[in-house]
Amino acid sequence: MHFFDSLWEEANRSFTPWVLLLAAVSFLLAKWVAIDKPRFKAMFFFIAAHLIGLVATAAFESVGSNLVDLLRTPTWILAAAGLVGAGATLLFSVVLPRMRLHAPLIVQDVVVAIAMVGAMLGVLSRAGVNLSGLIATSAVFTAMLGFSLQDVIGNIAGGLALQVDNSIETGDWIKVGDVTGKVVEIRWRHTAVETRNWETVLIPNTVMTKSNVIILGRRRGQSTMLRRWVYFNVDWRFQPGDVIAVVQNAVRGAQLEQVAREPQPNVVLMDMTDTFGKYAVRYWLTDLAVDDPTDSSVRSCVYFALQRADMTLAMPAHALFVTEETTDRKAIKTEKQVARRRQLLTTIDLFAGLSEAERTELARTMKYAPFAKGEVMTRQGADAHWLYLIEDGQACVRVTDGTHDREVAQLKGPCFFGEMSLLTGEPRSATVIADSEVECFRLDKAAVQQVIGARPQVAEQLAKLLADRKVALQVAKEGLTADAARERAAREANALLKRIRSFFALN
Repeated sequence: MHFFDSLWEEANRSFTPWVLLLAAVSFLLAKWVAIDKPRFKAMFFFIAAHLIGLVATAAFESVGSNLVDLLRTPTWILAAAGLVGAGATLLFSVVLPRMRLHAPLIVQDVVVAIAMVGAMLGVLSRAGVNLSGLIATSAVFTAMLGFSLQDVIGNIAGGLALQVDNSIETGDWIKVGDVTGKVVEIRWRHTAVETRNWETVLIPNTVMTKSNVIILGRRRGQSTMLRRWVYFNVDWRFQPGDVIAVVQNAVRGAQLEQVAREPQPNVVLMDMTDTFGKYAVRYWLTDLAVDDPTDSSVRSCVYFALQRADMTLAMPAHALFVTEETTDRKAIKTEKQVARRRQLLTTIDLFAGLSEAERTELARTMKYAPFAKGEVMTRQGADAHWLYLIEDGQACVRVTDGTHDREVAQLKGPCFFGEMSLLTGEPRSATVIADSEVECFRLDKAAVQQVIGARPQVAEQLAKLLADRKVALQVAKEGLTADAARERAAREANALLKRIRSFFALN
């Protein structure tokens, strides 16, 4: 028989055209449909091996060799395997995803394995093999094999159980013994867990089914969250109620990434010692992969909140100070702090008209008020009769108009904000949020009251400066002439001066 005639006849016997057609359809659909591409390596291997066997069988048949029968059955088995592979590729990678159904990997493997066994048995039956005798003679061997592979079978059964009851899913964060990590894959033998240390731990499925597995952050009907605890100590010079209020308000007001807004963070007094109280911030973490970085952000928020409230973290009771804190040493430290604040005031144009003595007086009353990244420095609509002077750091200014919130400006030290609330008492016109750690000082109304009370002309200077700044913005927006700008600035200055005098109760 001619080679090509033999090749065609063998191809029809082994359903080669159907295998190639199904493989081509699955490949083209997976290539052009907007879904993940399937794995074709196994399918291509079986099809390529089948085609090689097909050519060899046709070649031996064309020359009348006795090896034809020896090669034909394996070639048919490879064709059946390729057909099953192409069908599985089409089903699991094209059809089911389009129906928004995603079968777990281990379920896909089991279905393909069963289909492969069925196809092989069908091919052997077609080739004339006595399957009943084969099964009977292999019963003892099967029992021995099952006994020796009981761990493997147990792992497979465990993996199937995990997938079928959906108790553990890919993406879950779990804790098994000393291992904590994210489930990335459930395979035949093991469950792969990636830890935060960039490790992948392979846990046998039998261990998963026999051990206590803690699924972190999961609660039925709720979003993924995990409660975290951040501890800190404050000595008894400060009442627990004050400490809790200061820290709790700061953490709740801060816009910290991965910290849930609901339930709100809270602060509790955990324990009492002879010299200090042990406190804890309890918050809900929304991204379990960044636990330590989020804890660090919360600790920074706690530190800066205590700094602004003049509260200090507790020191160990056995701490020793080898430097005597004399009166002279305290005076030197105070003068250095005042000089630092006075230097900041000289860089702010709002206080350019003050004398050196007046700036020194304000510097002595200024309060150190640092902020951590993400903390709200002031909130729109709040009644806060003080001004903030930013020495170093960045902050963003946001305005809420109904339901729309937008950023309108960026602040970078040295600068100031809140002057209208300080001088006229009007509510805050915007929300200011720290974009980095901010070195900041707070100037209260009482300090300015002393300066204005001693020299009322300061109120006129401040009113004129604020009016000039406001009109300068209007000139840029409206294109006012010089005469119109001067006239409007004079009106604004008079209006502001009246409000300042009224707010500070000046005659």
